[in-house]
Amino acid sequence: MSASGGGSVLFRGATVVDGTGAGRFRADVRIAGGVIVEVGAPGRAVAAGRAVAAGGPVASGRAVASGGPVASGAGAGRSGAGGVGRSGAGAARTVDADGLVLAPGFIDMHAHSDLALLREPEHPAKVTQGVTCEVLGQDGLSYAPVDDTTLPALRRQIAGWNGDPDDLEWDWRTVGGYLDRLDRTGPAVNACYLVPHGSLRMLAMGWENRAPSAAELDRMRELLAQGLVEGAVGMSSGLTYTPGMYAGTSELVELCRVVAGFGGFHAPHQRSYGAGALEGYAEMVEIARRSGCPLHLTHATMNFGVNEGRAGELLALLDRALDDGVDLTLDSYPYLPGSTTLAALLPSWATEGGPQATLARLGDPAARERIRYEVEEKGSDGCHGVVTDWSTIQLSGVRAPELAGAVGRTVAELAAEQRRSGTEVFLDLLLRDELATTILQHVGHEANVRAIMRHRVHTVGSDGLLVGARPHPRAWGTFPRYLARYVRESGVLTLEEAVARMTGRPAARLRLHRRGRIAPGFHADLVLFDPEQVQDGATFEQPRRPAVGVEHVYVNGVAVVEQGRTTGARPGRALRRTGRGAEAI
Repeated sequence: MSASGGGSVLFRGATVVDGTGAGRFRADVRIAGGVIVEVGAPGRAVAAGRAVAAGGPVASGRAVASGGPVASGAGAGRSGAGGVGRSGAGAARTVDADGLVLAPGFIDMHAHSDLALLREPEHPAKVTQGVTCEVLGQDGLSYAPVDDTTLPALRRQIAGWNGDPDDLEWDWRTVGGYLDRLDRTGPAVNACYLVPHGSLRMLAMGWENRAPSAAELDRMRELLAQGLVEGAVGMSSGLTYTPGMYAGTSELVELCRVVAGFGGFHAPHQRSYGAGALEGYAEMVEIARRSGCPLHLTHATMNFGVNEGRAGELLALLDRALDDGVDLTLDSYPYLPGSTTLAALLPSWATEGGPQATLARLGDPAARERIRYEVEEKGSDGCHGVVTDWSTIQLSGVRAPELAGAVGRTVAELAAEQRRSGTEVFLDLLLRDELATTILQHVGHEANVRAIMRHRVHTVGSDGLLVGARPHPRAWGTFPRYLARYVRESGVLTLEEAVARMTGRPAARLRLHRRGRIAPGFHADLVLFDPEQVQDGATFEQPRRPAVGVEHVYVNGVAVVEQGRTTGARPGRALRRTGRGAEAI
């Protein structure tokens, strides 16, 4: 089922930042039938019709409350406030947008909402930020394509990213089946999907730490092509996660050639963001050169002490590639800590064979000593080749109820309290929580973050995990944080530059059909916000507090946020590539 557009709405007197990077201008903007139909000088646009807001003839753009919990509008569910719902029915209305910025809806280039869109399709974490489209299937691990053997293992392996709900009907096995399921559910936002390389490798050769045979590589090519035919926009890879980290450069080149043939792109979580980070980025550029496949460097960071102040070296590498004609973009989030699973810190050999084999090793004394040496003395490849500093590893979520008291504390704190080594606490947590523990890693550097966001091919990705007692606040705060901290407060970016990074530029990378720009004929994915008030509400202590200053959000012409409150409307759908080289529609 696909969503149809809502009724006619006139945004009167908005400050339009159109997503191209061009200067702002004041205009009336009218939408109808799910598309933008008019952008005109103030007072000259065709009136939308009778306003529907109570208390006056015109609906104010201002939110009626800020800083509190997200509230669903009256009649929330499959219909939104004011009668505008998934059916597209709704009265014509006018929104007074004087003093507010109207921009294309924000696009999250790196999301982990693969199950959240099925379980909580109203998706308040993202719509309250102004997000209207997300890119799923990240980091080389997700739930399509799968079979009856790989799905249970995947569910366990990435439970720390997405949870592992027993009440969800897992009624798909292919990329097309997953996208169909999204459409049947009807999420609040649109979604694109990347075929995850690690999931392909599991289907072709399990969790074996070796190069694929010719037949196994052909099987991966076949599965990848099928996923691209069914609508995926590219391929992701996770090269510090098993089994993707066992892949060599040549394997990735061959698969990227398939992606390039369909007009897609490669989005790698590369091999290291610590020791060897520059070498890892250089390898990704080399894969792009050899395969001809466009490259999108996901959560592009330079972390850990070894990379403090070295963002310029990364950007010089990328500039050389761009000047040589490599098709390259990147994304980043505006925070210093990262977030992943605690199990990701294990060395690659310890996770060979999948989750059950990993748990067996964690109970073996000889294996535990070998792990201790690698994480404490040598530097585990799972921890980016850097010796683990347990004071930087803070627990953000657990599955086992008896471990809830550990959330919010560092491994070093737990070790001191228990009078044990950090590695002993680490290994026992993994055993007791069956690998489901999530963490924050306090390893970033502000100067690097600022330098990377200024780059000419930068886009925005939250990399937000939505599960756990205290997840990283980037899941609820990334986009307003850019607008507040890095536009209004510090001036690192202009408003036009920031909006282009969130809208037009990612839409171009995704090859979205008529999205990411405010112009007649473009889809009505829109966000109206107060540039003086917009602010992330999420903190590390209260990571699920919604943003303030985001007043109205429309997806496919239907309001999902009105006057700062979620409506419950679910007009989103899967945006699929429809053929070789086609745009996603």
